[in-house]
Amino acid sequence: MRILLIEAFYGGSHKQLADLLQEEIEECVLYTLPAKKWHWRARTAALYFMQTVPANANYRILFASSVLNLTELIALRPDLGKLKKVLYFHENQLAYPVQKCQERDFQYGYNQILSCLVADIVVFNSAFNMESFLTSIGNFLKLIPDHRPKDLEKIIRPKCQVLYFPVRFPDVSRFMPEHKLAHLEKITGVKGNGDTYLFRGLPFQQKYRATGSLMKNSSSSPESGLCEAQSGLCTTQQERLQFPLTSLEKLNKSKASESTNQEVPCQEDKQHVTFNPCNLLSGMDYQQRPLHIVWPHRWIEAVYCGCYPLCPNALVYPEIFPAEYLYSTPEQLFKKLQNFCKRPDIVRKHLYKGEMDQFSWAALRGKFRSLLTTESREDL
Repeated sequence: MRILLIEAFYGGSHKQLADLLQEEIEECVLYTLPAKKWHWRARTAALYFMQTVPANANYRILFASSVLNLTELIALRPDLGKLKKVLYFHENQLAYPVQKCQERDFQYGYNQILSCLVADIVVFNSAFNMESFLTSIGNFLKLIPDHRPKDLEKIIRPKCQVLYFPVRFPDVSRFMPEHKLAHLEKITGVKGNGDTYLFRGLPFQQKYRATGSLMKNSSSSPESGLCEAQSGLCTTQQERLQFPLTSLEKLNKSKASESTNQEVPCQEDKQHVTFNPCNLLSGMDYQQRPLHIVWPHRWIEAVYCGCYPLCPNALVYPEIFPAEYLYSTPEQLFKKLQNFCKRPDIVRKHLYKGEMDQFSWAALRGKFRSLLTTESREDL
């Protein structure tokens, strides 16, 4: 084994990337800690790996996420210090949101800065992540009362590069409307079962319910635009929805009763009517059916599955999505949503105008392979 992969928080996207690299790149060995108690992983993982990673003269590359305090590990294991050390940032502790400024724990950001100084290559999953980290170093270090270090951004920046998180897009052809499927193949270069990846565990149909999508949690619908359920997809899961679709007339009556402190008896509850959204929608034209709004954790995948993205014009979103999919104020968001709800066919007929292939494993495979090759060094 020539490549040592260390993941101190083996869950979510961290696990997905570690598994992908181990499966797709030869001569990798992976050591991990469970994705629990994040703060303790950041504090003590180096000591754990110092004891559990065996010495191996064949190692040439060390790849770790920024949860690991790389500085401590290299100090505890000088043999690993000779390797080409690659540090990957899924997020950074200098810009990660906290409720109050004084609640930010200085140690976590400080550890990441030290790890960058020790690493040979520092990789960020977006330009926003990289710039927000590098440009925050100066102000962050002002928290030190005196004798502050200088010019650390200038030292770290030359080591940095952006390498998007690689996604093995699943085959969703069986769920997609024909016009969106043809467009998807065009913008991704993926056709049929080409460079696709079926999720492990639950079948894909169970992970992506046909209940719609403007994008709730990570359960975005494969055939949704901004939000929708495709005709003919009636499931027992849909029949068990806790909150039935409510007509605008009933909604207005309910609000009126609340404002006058009057109670309106619910006839449906008395009659124990079983709600079935398929019955409710069966007489409606598909293009005019109500949209579903969801908030997925996985946007780059949600859009691939047919969702229409509607995101803040801030953070990393302008880097990923064209301007027409961004809003700057709550009023703009409300106006767009109102328009889409009045004209759901706008979303269903819409073909995404951005690019997705740059986030695929097919496009990024070569860059990751290059990253994990050994540079000529005398001490290796």
